[in-house]
Order: sequence, then structure tokens, then C-alpha cells
Amino acid sequence: MSLASPPTSGFLRSKTLALGVLSAAGLMTILDGSIVTVALPVLQRELGFTDAGLSWTVNAYLIAFGGLLLLAGRLGDLVGRKRMFLAGTAVFTAASVVAGLSDGPGMLLAARFGQGIGSAMASAVVLGILVTLFTSPGERGKAIAVFSFTGAVGASLGQVLGGVLTDLFAWNWIFLINLPIGLAVLALAVPALPNDRGIGLAKGADVAGSALVTAGLMLAIYTVVGVEQHGWLAGRTLGLGALSAVLLAAFFVRQATAKNPLMPLRILRSRAVAGANIAQMLALSGMFAFQILVALYMQKVLGYGALETGLAMLPAAVAIGAVSLFVSAPLSARFGTRATLLAGLVLLVAAMLWLTRVPVDASYVRDLLPVMVLIAGGGLVLPSLATLGMSGAGADDAGLASGLFNTTQQIGMAFGVAVLSTLAASRTESHLASGTPAPEALTTGYHLAFATSAALLTTAFIVSLLIPRTPEPAPAAESPVATAA
Repeated sequence: MSLASPPTSGFLRSKTLALGVLSAAGLMTILDGSIVTVALPVLQRELGFTDAGLSWTVNAYLIAFGGLLLLAGRLGDLVGRKRMFLAGTAVFTAASVVAGLSDGPGMLLAARFGQGIGSAMASAVVLGILVTLFTSPGERGKAIAVFSFTGAVGASLGQVLGGVLTDLFAWNWIFLINLPIGLAVLALAVPALPNDRGIGLAKGADVAGSALVTAGLMLAIYTVVGVEQHGWLAGRTLGLGALSAVLLAAFFVRQATAKNPLMPLRILRSRAVAGANIAQMLALSGMFAFQILVALYMQKVLGYGALETGLAMLPAAVAIGAVSLFVSAPLSARFGTRATLLAGLVLLVAAMLWLTRVPVDASYVRDLLPVMVLIAGGGLVLPSLATLGMSGAGADDAGLASGLFNTTQQIGMAFGVAVLSTLAASRTESHLASGTPAPEALTTGYHLAFATSAALLTTAFIVSLLIPRTPEPAPAAESPVATAA
């Protein structure tokens, strides 16, 4: 049955199952990104990590994941998005088992890098599968809202679940829990996801372009994650940053001249696609201040424990999830996707500005709970950005657009962590040096980071104003991809 055929009840059930499978896979990878953070002290104690080596349990995953998303997305278009999704899920699941069985730092870091590879392969094509499966604007909006809901829940649930598994069982289970989930996803994905043959490697098997973009992105993320340790003006940071910029510039030159480019530049001619990706980098750079720095504020200033912090953050996940699931799609249908995006950004700016006034002796109900409500704006922003980011994708470019969107997402988060953490640490150190007590010094540092976050989100608002009210499609490719259900 063609994807364009009139839907039957069986076909609708198949699409619902496919959405459930894709959401479960997304939840698994998002959980893996946050579930590790609360177990870091245990990993250091039981596996013998050094202080510097411990951060690489996170960095190894981020570098592989962020560096391979664009390549994986385009390969999905070439060899088939379903095939890429299944292979990525299998790699991620196998690497999770290796991580859970690790007996030392080297084995765990290799497994985390493998998890990043598998996650990139699977995640890069998810939105591409969604937009080719759900073709009408209403259906597509609801599907993206559901997918965004699982992401919002997973980000906070990971912190809670990580604390529970580590405290009640052992650190191994933060990785081994992926085994049953991964096997279930693989078993259901085979019949549920639509078969697509891809357009063939000959249409875009750009080896030189693949090497340039993968090396450039990996090096860029490696540079950014090292900023907090080395500083922005260190010779290492400037040298690696310049090299990554040269590699990425060479990639774009290659794409403009190659006969069969890895990333046809026509995808960027859509103002909606280009604007959504830029706005996403800015917005997620700012939003990550909430997930990371608010958690640090609760623990270092207010004295919350890991599990208590996760539970305190849970209302935000519920708010974002509820708004993305029940409010985002109806608002977009009535007022337009851009208007919904702008409204969500206003709420997020208000949340960050509220955080610039939190005191050292904050009351959760008075000072933090209002932020958990305002942060619901993320439930409008994330689905709207995904819709706009995929709006210019034709059938043969859906994986590429999905990979590009996920790449800018990871770059935005990595940049946000590096910039905001560095600003907070620098302000804190200067106040400590002048004799300010630690809680006050930390709070002042966080205030600066939250103010910077508000500025980033405001810039995202300005960029979003330039996105057309009715997104125009990107220029079509010369040959469409053949798909079959």
C-alpha cells in the first residue's frame, strides 16, 4: 500500500504503532543522556575513573552522537530510513549491554562511544520517518507533539530513574535497562515501520564530504565540551576551533561543487528550515541552562540530594509534556506554527528572567514552582521547531533534514552547557576570591548564566520572526524516493 493511499482502519493502527515504536526509541536514547549524570560519583568510585576521565562518560557519547547525525540522516535517505533505524537501535542496544558489563574505564568509554554511534543512526532518521508517514499537517503536528512529549518526559525521568536504579540495585542497571526496551523496539519496528528502498548510494555517496563533515562536527563538539576545563581563549580551544571551522567550510564548498553531494544545499534555501535550525541552536543553548544549572543550584545551594532534585524537576517535565501533547498541535492549527513558537519563547524568556532573582534560601513553592510552570513554553517551542525544521523536506531529503535538525540540536545543547557553565563558574570564582560565602557566590554565578540564557532565547525569538508565516517548501530533488508500506 502506498503512503499516499486513503487510510484504512488497519493502516491507521499501523501508523499509531509506528509512532509508538519511534517514541519508545527516542525515549530510550534521551533517558540514556540524562540517566548517567546522577550515577557519576558511583562510576568514579567503582570503576576507578580519574576526575578528568569521569567527564568522558558523557563526552564520548556526545561526540559520537553529534558528529554522526548529519551523515546518518543522509545515509538513511540513500539506503533506506527503516534500515538505518533498525541498525542504529541494534548497535545502541548492544553497546548498552557492553556498558553494563564494563569492568573498567576503557571498556565503559568505548561502549559509550558505541552508544553514541547507534543513537545517531537511529535518531537521525526518526523525524524523517514521521513526516513521510504522517502526511497531512494535522496528523503530522499531532505525531510530532507526541514524539516531543516523550522527549520532555525522558529528560527528567532519566534523573529520577538513574537515582532509583543506582540506589536500589547497582550502576550497571542504568545501561542494562536498555536491553529489554531495545529488543522490544526492534521486534515491533520490523512490521510497524514503512519499508523504503532509499534513492541509492550513487545519488549521494560523497566519501570526501562525509569525511569532512564527520571530522568537522566531532572536532567542534570535542572543542566545546573541553571549554569548561581549558577556557575559551586557550591555545587548544582556539586551534581546534579554527581547524573544525576549516573542515566545515571545506564541507560546504564540497557540497556546492560535488556532482552527488552528501547534503544538497537546496535544503537550506527554505527560510523556514534555515530559520528553525538557527532558532533551535539558540533556544536549546538557553533552555539547557534550566536542566543543568537549576539542578546544580538545587544541590549546591539549597542542599537537595540527587533523587530529591529529580523529583523537584518533575513538574517541569509534566508541564512541558502536557503542553506538547495537548496544547501545541491545536494552537498551531488555529494560529500557525510560527505564532505558537513565538508564544513558547516568550514563556521561556520569562522563566529565565524569573530565575535571575532566586535567592540563596529559596522556597521551592514561592521561587521555583512558578518556573516549573513557565517552562511549559518548551512544550510549544520543541514541536513547533521540529515542524518548521522538517517543513522543506521532500521524500528524498527527509532523512537529511531530520539529521540536520538533530545536529543543530546537539550543537545548541553542547554550546549552551559550555558557555553558561563557564560564565557561572567565572562569576562564582571572582566572588569567592573577594570573600563572598560559597552559597551567595554560586547563586550570583547562576544569576549571570540565567540572564545570558534569557538573552539567547530572546535572540531565538528575533530569528523566529523572520520565518515565513506559511513555510515554503525547499526546491525538489531531481528524482523522488520510492516508498512502500
